[in-house]
Amino acid sequence: MKRYVSSVRDHCSTWFARLKSAAAASAARLQPLAAALCVTLKPLVAAAWQRLRHPTRRGVLIAMAALPALFVLYVLVLIPFTPGIGDIRKARVDRPAQILSADGKLLAEFKPSNREWVPLAQISPHMIDALIATEDHRFYEHHGIDWRRTAGAALHTFSGDRQGGSTITQQLARNLYPDEVGRAPTLTRKLKEAITALKIEAVYSKPQILETYLNTVPFLYNAYGIEMASRTYFDRSADQLDILQAATLTGMLKGNSYYNPVINPERALQRRNTVLAQMVKYGKLSEADYARLKGKPLRVDFERQTEPPGPAPHFAQQLRKWLIAWADRNDYNIYSDGLIVRTTIDSRLQSMATAALTQHGNQLQSIANGAWSGRSGCSAGNDLFRTFIRETPDYRAARDAGQPDADAIAHLASDHGFMRALCKSKTDVQAGFLAIDPRNGQIKAWVGSRDFANEPFDHVQQARRQPGSTFKPFVYGAAFAQGAKPADTFIDQPVEIPLAGGEVWQPTDDVSPSGKPVTLRDALAYSRNRITAQLMMQVGPDRVARLARAMGVRDSRLDAVPSLALGTSPVTLKEMVSAYGTIANDGSYLEPRMITRIEDSSGDVLAEFAPASPERALPVAADRTLLDTMRDVVNRGTGSSIRSRFGIRADVAGKTGTTQDNTDGWFILMSPQLVAGAWVGFDDGRVTLGSDYWGQGARSALPIVGDFFQRALRSRLVDPRARFTTDVEPGAFEMFREKLRAWIDVLFASHEHKPQTPAAPVRRAPPARPAPAPVPAPVPSAPSAASAPETPAFEAAPPARPLGVPPIIGPASAPQGESPFPSQEPALAPTPTPDAPEPMPATGDDGAQQGAAPMQDH
Repeated sequence: MKRYVSSVRDHCSTWFARLKSAAAASAARLQPLAAALCVTLKPLVAAAWQRLRHPTRRGVLIAMAALPALFVLYVLVLIPFTPGIGDIRKARVDRPAQILSADGKLLAEFKPSNREWVPLAQISPHMIDALIATEDHRFYEHHGIDWRRTAGAALHTFSGDRQGGSTITQQLARNLYPDEVGRAPTLTRKLKEAITALKIEAVYSKPQILETYLNTVPFLYNAYGIEMASRTYFDRSADQLDILQAATLTGMLKGNSYYNPVINPERALQRRNTVLAQMVKYGKLSEADYARLKGKPLRVDFERQTEPPGPAPHFAQQLRKWLIAWADRNDYNIYSDGLIVRTTIDSRLQSMATAALTQHGNQLQSIANGAWSGRSGCSAGNDLFRTFIRETPDYRAARDAGQPDADAIAHLASDHGFMRALCKSKTDVQAGFLAIDPRNGQIKAWVGSRDFANEPFDHVQQARRQPGSTFKPFVYGAAFAQGAKPADTFIDQPVEIPLAGGEVWQPTDDVSPSGKPVTLRDALAYSRNRITAQLMMQVGPDRVARLARAMGVRDSRLDAVPSLALGTSPVTLKEMVSAYGTIANDGSYLEPRMITRIEDSSGDVLAEFAPASPERALPVAADRTLLDTMRDVVNRGTGSSIRSRFGIRADVAGKTGTTQDNTDGWFILMSPQLVAGAWVGFDDGRVTLGSDYWGQGARSALPIVGDFFQRALRSRLVDPRARFTTDVEPGAFEMFREKLRAWIDVLFASHEHKPQTPAAPVRRAPPARPAPAPVPAPVPSAPSAASAPETPAFEAAPPARPLGVPPIIGPASAPQGESPFPSQEPALAPTPTPDAPEPMPATGDDGAQQGAAPMQDH
């Protein structure tokens, strides 16, 4: 080792010595060259300096000619950095993209701002006279730049009295191209503005310039253009403006905020009279009329103008992002090219979804208001609400000012306006709804919140919440893919699953362990957490997470831990409905679609979007088994009010979900033609409805979906006769086994006359990987007498409905004899009114995070 280090050191020393020698040699060779260069340049520099000190007439003339030449050269360099002629021609064509539903209804128009374009003939002549007299009285004489006014403004600016010299055309250039031209007080910006103004004058006529200017100028409060300004400040159209109103709006152009007639009426009045004086100066108003008008008040009739959100605002919001990217790639402008975008939304289903979510959301809001009223709710006496107060900027400001914690909270608690606003922001019930056609992935209805104007946040695509028991079908689907059957059983007993770090996860239900075997069909129908946890450990969290991703949960992170079985990884509603669409589509995933095609303003097709290629996520046999098992959720399980309350007799399947402390309520329902799901909760996960009854997914989210499906079926937008195909083709082994069993039955037919009451067979779940020691093993196929229950209520019950046999879709009663929990069946009572949900069967809990308290599911 020492010899190696010594060799490296010697090598480096030799290399540095050679480098130093080469550098010295180079310096020696360059020294004569540098000396010669200095000798050559010295007289030239001296001569140039002498000319500068003693300039000749010729030199002065050359210098004077060089400055304009350099200026012209600079202007020529700037021309490519200003808007092109083609862009300027498009600028005054207000043809926003139109978003149409699948049935041809207008959903939205993508405008660059909140404005309504009106032709010059529909603008009051008083407005045009006031504008020209005040902003550009030589408008009809120049070609974009008023050189006299520009020179005068420059002289005043140099003398310290800064003035503007922009013409109406130059102001239009700034309004149309705020990014390319800008507003910085620099020479470069002014040159860009002048170049763009000359281009505008070359393309537009004078009336077109006036019309474009008056339709694009901003007037505060999200009002763009003279039409929106007239409605905002005077509650009338632009053609109805009188001379005082026109002068007031013209006066705002000098400074919208400074001369705002709502906030600064005195300044606005003075500025209005200045505009009237300018009209007198240039012959647009007589002296007598000016004397009569200048003393009149403003008489502002202010009302904000909001752009109508349209029937599907959250859908349009997501679509706008996609369309902008598509237009950029294909060289189109969504604001001026008149694109026609045909979407997958059905306006009728969208209207039904909005009505259902609004109606039931308002009912839940009334419950929330009652739960959060009084001292136990939105008051400083509530520990949670005190936490909310401490999280506000007002509290932090009070603390920064030196107030103690108690004084700051007391001061804010006495501010009724502050407390009302904080309470509303925290206790507003929110919801999301999505419906997808599982046959092609088309999105048919999308409602992102109860009110887009108050809550533009999208709870379909943007919000990630724990899905609770709606995640369980992925566990059962993975088990069925491994060969498990709906009749396989696990013992309903306490479960302890060791976790990393020495913790133990103990999933629970809201009923005590019965110690009896429970089939997978019943466990999913009644959402049993203990059974699902045992099945999860047999299948494996990794396999379940992979299946969920393959089926549609592709954007959210899934933690492959045991509690994933009960939905502890946050996901979006769009992902969950998409995954249930995979279940309804024989196990093939289809990416959700928003658009079918894009056309130009003439109707010519620019792009068509076919359905995505299906991706196999779950074997057909396993998927049909899962779908048939999920029928029992609505036939007799936690979602049975779909039948009893909403009277839906179609072939449907679904799943409820409720997270810890009733924070999130979920329900997703599948039919062969439509899959719809809803989420209900609060933006702050610490807030709940304060009710174990109303907080359950079966009572918060299910009514939204049930109401929607009821409307869709009645209107025949969904065919009530459509049926799922759940017949499973038997394999070769199953066929051989059935033939063998039939042969044995024939052989021993002579013994069938003996009276027997055999117990229903209890099948062993197929082996997968060994479960951890604390997890109970599946029940043997033939239980011993010691393990058999004394009361044969479960074993003597008729076997579960065979796979592939259509469900009994009749009266609202649950099938007798199918449930191992007879005391938990819904009471047979007259169908309640839509406003009063009937009692539901007791159900299990959704385990929350690892080692945490359980989450309930109903």
